[in-house]
Amino acid sequence: MAVTLDQTIAQKQHTFVSRLFANQTFWVVIAVILACLFLSVATDSFATSKNIFNITRNVTFVAIVALGMTFVIITGGIDLSVGSVLCLSSMVLAVTMHAGYSIEVGILASIATALAIGAFNGILIAYLGFPPFVVTLGMLSVARSLAMVASNNTVVFQFGPDHQKLLALGGGAWVFGIANPVLYMIILALITGFILRLTKFGRHIFAIGGNEHAATLTGVPVKQIKVVVYMISALSAGIAGIIQTGWLGAVTTNLGNGMELQVIAATVIGGANLAGGVGTALGAVVGAALIEVIRNSLGLLGINAFWQGTFIGGAIILAVLFDRIRNFRRSD
Repeated sequence: MAVTLDQTIAQKQHTFVSRLFANQTFWVVIAVILACLFLSVATDSFATSKNIFNITRNVTFVAIVALGMTFVIITGGIDLSVGSVLCLSSMVLAVTMHAGYSIEVGILASIATALAIGAFNGILIAYLGFPPFVVTLGMLSVARSLAMVASNNTVVFQFGPDHQKLLALGGGAWVFGIANPVLYMIILALITGFILRLTKFGRHIFAIGGNEHAATLTGVPVKQIKVVVYMISALSAGIAGIIQTGWLGAVTTNLGNGMELQVIAATVIGGANLAGGVGTALGAVVGAALIEVIRNSLGLLGINAFWQGTFIGGAIILAVLFDRIRNFRRSD
């Protein structure tokens, strides 16, 4: 039986709509929009320019780290050290600049520190077969301890001759009044999306997460890619640390404490699969946006802030539950 052109177009449209409705990221975007509309009506302070500015800027720190975490989770791994790496990178930047070095030297030292930690994690996991959970959990403690040693567990708030440059880097708004951290997030999200979807490296990452053994048999350099993936995760934490240092104007050893839960939550809520093989840059960003809207709404609605962990943990469980339901339906 011949298929007409109209039937072919209708079938493609139906397939697109079905894929859209089955996409977890799509529903997270809807949830963010509905939450914003509700809060705009329920409170007088949510839709103010100041609050929106704070929300968008706060989203960026979790989102930037979540972009790096997406690479790791797609391969089927996990990185629990990102919060501590963010803290250590920030402290290295602060201590270096406080000693009188330029902002360029401070940033290079900070990024080099993050990359070294990521390479160390990746080598232990890829070449020595250590479980990612164990390695990164250990690094969570090591990196935080090194940050305390570097600063003698004190607050660093003087950044030498380039102090104002650093504050402008993280706290400025150079383009159309948009906060610099937001611009950095957008640029990094575009780069991440390009790498994951349009490069050979990105295809290899998905192949490893889908079936590592099959990827090895087809010639994918699994071990090398795993090392690079953990370096990207640490690098994203280092970049977020640099930006956050400029935004806050000070660094403490508590910086990034507990951030790994928010980052993993943002990635999973955005559609990444903890079993590997699934994840997007857009999902990481919208997942971070939903978490920040929830956090912001608790205070505006007069709800105890201690409930934040319950909401985030519950969101992770629901996201995994929906993913399991989708898998069951596909298997049937």
